[in-house]
Amino acid sequence: MTAMRLPPLALLACYLVPGTAAQAQTSVRDTSMPLTPREEACYSTETEGVKPLGQKFIKNIWLDQKDIWTSPFHMKRSDAKWWLLFGTATGALIATDHWTSRQLPNTNDQARFSARVSNLGAAYTVIPVTAAFYLGGVLTDNAKARETGLLGAQALIDGLVVFEVLKLATQRQRPLDDGGHGQFFHGGDSFPSGHTMAAFALASVVAHEYRNKKLVPVIAYGLATLVGAARFSARQHFASDVVAAGAMGWFIGTYVVQTNQDAARGRSTLKAIAHPQVIPDLQPGGGYGISLAWHP
Repeated sequence: MTAMRLPPLALLACYLVPGTAAQAQTSVRDTSMPLTPREEACYSTETEGVKPLGQKFIKNIWLDQKDIWTSPFHMKRSDAKWWLLFGTATGALIATDHWTSRQLPNTNDQARFSARVSNLGAAYTVIPVTAAFYLGGVLTDNAKARETGLLGAQALIDGLVVFEVLKLATQRQRPLDDGGHGQFFHGGDSFPSGHTMAAFALASVVAHEYRNKKLVPVIAYGLATLVGAARFSARQHFASDVVAAGAMGWFIGTYVVQTNQDAARGRSTLKAIAHPQVIPDLQPGGGYGISLAWHP
């Protein structure tokens, strides 16, 4: 019998049964296990038609929203410290928002300039950027650019749903409303910052997709941070609105990339299982056998 070995990711399995001149036996892993909903909605690295791509996109948004809103109920113990840190930091900033919002000169020129800079996170900026990634990838046959465009659009829509729901739920007043006290449940729409969440959601996708290029994450997160700072400086949002939105945007972008990668690995594994490489093996004593190798 020939010993089998597993690769680091355990995606390759080999089984060899020694035979005699009369018979040989093989064993194949069961391939009847169905794909999960996430694996079915995984984006292909090849160019897909508009209809199947749209169906996957909508399905992914639904699965994302389900996971995002239920995440506090199935978080791991290792994640609890991050939830606690995020909650504590947001609470501390909310308590000091009235003071921090008055620390800048807050002139009209400052507000106008900052508002223009913050448009880097506006819908009419981030949407064309994601479209450029996808269309550029299609035209140049660049799978990573196509995927970045799709995942970026997915993260932006996920973020849109999240911050619209939170704005409606919290109804916080903006810094220029009613003395700048930032009261919650008073008909406002300050918490969280939509521009900042969109900027960080897209930046997180781009940074993860191109993490091997050192400057890309720096530029992506640098621009997103600039958007958040500008929203604060333009007196459109309090510091807590910006920080909370940045954290949630980063989480959403990271989540979208990681779930797509996990689904792609799962689907690739199942496909490899269904199409093993058959390797004949002749042994010195006249026996024979075969190896079945599954490559990820």
